[in-house]
Amino acid sequence: MLSNLVKKTIQSSKNLDNLVNKSTSSLVYQKRFLNVHEYQAQKMMKSFGINCPVGNVAETPEEAEKIAEVMNTQDLVVKAQVLAGGRGKGIFTSGLKGGVQLCSSAEDVKKFASKMLGHTLVTKQTGEDGKVVHQVYVTERHFLRKEMYFAILMDRKAGGPVMVASPEGGVDIEGVARDNPSAIYKEPIDIMVGVQPEQTKRLAEKLGFSKKNIPMAQDQMKKLYDFFIKNDCTLVEINPLAETASGDVLCMDAKLNFDDNAAFRHPDIFKLRDKSQEDPREVKAAEFDLNYIGLDGNIGCLVNGAGLAMASMDIIKLYGGSPANFLDVGGGATQKQVTEAIKLISSDKKVKSILVNIFGGIMKCDVIALGIIAALKELSIATPLVVRLQGTNVEAAKKIMEDSGLRLIAADNLDDAAQKSVRIAEIVSLAEKSDLEISFKLPL
Repeated sequence: MLSNLVKKTIQSSKNLDNLVNKSTSSLVYQKRFLNVHEYQAQKMMKSFGINCPVGNVAETPEEAEKIAEVMNTQDLVVKAQVLAGGRGKGIFTSGLKGGVQLCSSAEDVKKFASKMLGHTLVTKQTGEDGKVVHQVYVTERHFLRKEMYFAILMDRKAGGPVMVASPEGGVDIEGVARDNPSAIYKEPIDIMVGVQPEQTKRLAEKLGFSKKNIPMAQDQMKKLYDFFIKNDCTLVEINPLAETASGDVLCMDAKLNFDDNAAFRHPDIFKLRDKSQEDPREVKAAEFDLNYIGLDGNIGCLVNGAGLAMASMDIIKLYGGSPANFLDVGGGATQKQVTEAIKLISSDKKVKSILVNIFGGIMKCDVIALGIIAALKELSIATPLVVRLQGTNVEAAKKIMEDSGLRLIAADNLDDAAQKSVRIAEIVSLAEKSDLEISFKLPL
């Protein structure tokens, strides 16, 4: 249950993990990484000698037109810059279909840029709300003899980097893994010695590069690996890696993810973070060092510990409910963090009830209680809270809540807490659908 919920929120790197390791794990780890735009990725890659198309970024239709004029070619492409896959088949609120458009003149570039910039692009990865396009990338168009897929990612099972490649590039790689898994090749890399020439040659031959271009393909794979290691990447994905009609080997499109834990080593890279493309709830959570992933349900969850958080979400699903988020306050959360967590959950208009499930070990129950009360008093939150506390300082926590004068719905165990949360959410949802007024006034 939980695996499906969380995996839907973690797109490319988790999908690629599944390509590398087809076995299903009972554990799902939260992945926090920096994702950059295509134009930023290609600029960084070019500094490592990686071959990419000539191009530049524009924020207005006029800028896009000027870039096209300077390039002085009739073979042009305009690409909407959003942090989501599936752009080519996406739809804009302007009515334009496709976030990647072929153009033959600077006037065409301006026309398409005007239909992209400032408009929302909806793709299979953005959700129905889509993402607003603030930049377009104008590049030269190449005629491709062969399109392939190439990626490098960290794999838990292999204990290090793995190269993943397929001769079927330029398409949805998850579809290839589903329909033709034998077309996907993997090369685990010993991180202590690095990628070896025989590995890159083996992949280049399997991908179908022409004999004369195999050394060039090997060179590009080696440079991509060097980029991956040097910049603490969690993912380098090239789709397609192409052999052009003129005999070049080019990285036509790039997706890069960087490990957030290495931010202190790469301040220039992490300055590229585009928060306008991220879930504002997750951006807010990161400010207070909360582990948060927004989901589509209506029962908010505040839990300490990733394992308990996942168990709480699973049991909500078991009783017919749907979690609105994954939120782990961790073992050392402060009263301020708990308060901000409650604020964050209650700011989601879809949330009809909130389940607080705390097992006090390192995290003390009284700190949770004080944070909850502070949030309720500050915001006058009307969303009903079901609270289950066990462990360190639990009696002190119960007394704090009793003395607060606030109505908090207590539960003695997780089953009871989950059932109450689900029933309350159902009641509120049914009342709203029937246009009936119903309220849970927490301050009595």
